[in-house]
Amino acid sequence: MKTTASRRPALRLLAAAVLGLGAAATWAQAPAWPAAGPIKFVVPFTPGSGTDVMARLVAEKLGPALGQQVVVENRPGAGGTVGAAQVAKSAPDGYTLLVHSSGHVVNPALYPKLAYDTLKDFEGITPLASLPNVLVVSPAKGYKDVADLVAKVKARPDTAFYASAGNGSATHMNAEQFRVTAGLKAQHVPFKGTPEAITDTIAGRTDWFFAPLVSALPLIKDGRLQALAVGTAARSTALPNVPSIADAGLKDAAYTFWVGLFAPAKTPKPVLERLHAEVTRVLGLPEVKERLEKLGAAPMPMAQSAFEKFLETETAAAAQLVKSAGIKLD
Repeated sequence: MKTTASRRPALRLLAAAVLGLGAAATWAQAPAWPAAGPIKFVVPFTPGSGTDVMARLVAEKLGPALGQQVVVENRPGAGGTVGAAQVAKSAPDGYTLLVHSSGHVVNPALYPKLAYDTLKDFEGITPLASLPNVLVVSPAKGYKDVADLVAKVKARPDTAFYASAGNGSATHMNAEQFRVTAGLKAQHVPFKGTPEAITDTIAGRTDWFFAPLVSALPLIKDGRLQALAVGTAARSTALPNVPSIADAGLKDAAYTFWVGLFAPAKTPKPVLERLHAEVTRVLGLPEVKERLEKLGAAPMPMAQSAFEKFLETETAAAAQLVKSAGIKLD
């Protein structure tokens, strides 16, 4: 993509500033981001989703590091593809970035006519964090544990429903991994986002939802949601008394929900390197690590080259899951 003429001077200044830092430069010595307007984090999900929570946490600390305002813009729709398409078509100048979840690598298998190429139209900067999902139900449903949920759903497959935050979202894929592993038949109900799915789960209109722990934790603590299992292979420090899905006897149902930062393809390397360096420092701040731990999340910084390989592997694995589970758009 071509950079607009009005931003080329700023981009040249940025490249020169970053290249002049040198390997020994410290965060305090780094020059301010050229002032051509605020940096925008596009989140392709609704406010309150796990991806949104992570974006706002990083944006709050990244702005001062770059000497520039970082704002979050929610552009939900079509499993995160609406917001992703917006960023893919944006100028590759470091001012419009995408904060997406692991659902990003699922969409190529679900949407055959995407307006962008998931691997070619974006530069992966770094994963931000891994955030476990948690299998939640309405307390009014009376499910005792995972085994009880599985048994009761098997007894009435025609009237069983499970929620997700949208087709192809991490919450959807975690639910499918669980459904296939447990041998369940039930109807998928995709919602616009996590808050909407949680609302219907609390009301008992759906039987289960693999909610992002960062979003569901307050509702679990106040008793409006019941947590049956954490969706990962290991327990979460945020819910130490809740078994992992592996503890519940379904180790193959474990799923890793991650959130990552992306830039449009052809963003200059110095811009990507500066963003990677600053975001990595943000993720290492004691207050950020403490906040993530309380949310049951863990920082997941990764070298850009490693992230690119990770994305290729995850995209292939997601395509296999979509095929084996027979997942289709609802």
